[in-house]
Amino acid sequence: MPRRAPLAGIRVADFTWVWAGPFCTLQLAHLGAEVIRVETAGRLCVTRLLPPYAEFQPGANRSGYFNQYNQGKRSVTLDLKQPEAIDVAKRLCAASDVIVENFAAGVMDRMGLGYEVLRGLRRDIVMIALSGYGATGPDHDNVSYGPAQVPLSGMSSVTGYRDFPPMHVGISYGDPTGGLHGAVAVLAALLHRARTGEGQYIDLSQWETSMAVLPEAITAWTMNGTQPARDGNRHPHMAPHGIFRAAGDDRWIAVAVEDDAGWTRLATLVGRPELAADPRYATAAARKQHEDEVEELVTAWTSMRSPEDATAALQAAGVAAFTAATNRDLAEDAHLNARNFFVDLPHGEIGVKRHVGVPWRMSASDCGVRAAAPCLGADTDAVLREVCGCSEAEIAALREQRALL
Repeated sequence: MPRRAPLAGIRVADFTWVWAGPFCTLQLAHLGAEVIRVETAGRLCVTRLLPPYAEFQPGANRSGYFNQYNQGKRSVTLDLKQPEAIDVAKRLCAASDVIVENFAAGVMDRMGLGYEVLRGLRRDIVMIALSGYGATGPDHDNVSYGPAQVPLSGMSSVTGYRDFPPMHVGISYGDPTGGLHGAVAVLAALLHRARTGEGQYIDLSQWETSMAVLPEAITAWTMNGTQPARDGNRHPHMAPHGIFRAAGDDRWIAVAVEDDAGWTRLATLVGRPELAADPRYATAAARKQHEDEVEELVTAWTSMRSPEDATAALQAAGVAAFTAATNRDLAEDAHLNARNFFVDLPHGEIGVKRHVGVPWRMSASDCGVRAAAPCLGADTDAVLREVCGCSEAEIAALREQRALL
């Protein structure tokens, strides 16, 4: 029997842009939903304008960033400043099961596409808004981007080196976290609809989803009034724990010793079994007190070996370790390629380029990337005909009115 996608038959009207919203709808596309991305050529999604570009040539359809997070979707171009385009958008929403948007709070209402309007078109519709701060509260109408969510969530306060100021974590963490939480919420709402026949509105706060992955730091304050200290790659209780230099140009390896038995195995591996009984290192508490010395001992061993060789030896000894991978390491990794994690699908403009695929496998369901990201507006006419019920004459009139921009 052919495997069926979990969300086969579900249509999503995707009014999102940048990262959080598209990342949410990407998960739904992976699960088999038909995701129709609503765009405008008058104000391109920021990610269509961001590198890396294929062959280093900029273009609205050439961004690796956009093409990664919009795999498997369709694209229609509407100028939502035009009333005719709003009418088309309403027809699209009436024919959809899920509406997703991540504008600032209130934008969809001002366009005439708020939840109360759309549920009047379809009573069982599910709508989610992934705004920065949620639809209620004194900060609900503030503008937000992912980079701001990192310091605002408290994540920066626990990231960085001892005696250094707070640091960013390297990515806009609030975006993918918000997107993943949003996808889970949509699935829950669809389950609720299947049981009751009722749709609902989902009010998601990206700020709160960022905090949801950092509860330990928050509870340290709420329970004891303490602020976790910044301490680089070190762990509050495990030692050694960090990134250590390996042989080669800018090569590194991550090592984590979770308990005293792990330290005994590591000491034996590096040819210093006596360190297992040395009172300076025999217990985790003692190793924490002499952490600089412990890290020097580990570095003396790792720096003489390639990260791959060191990883193999440590793993064989039962010590958690792995190469601090470069992007090239990941793209060429034998394990990831054996699992078919990457996808190579033809794109309408740039041809076949490798992208990251779906990070889960289901034994009885069809999940996967079904197509490369769409070129801007590539599906406008087809969606208007097939989904919105527009005639060729209507489509021609909309184009003449510049509603399809």
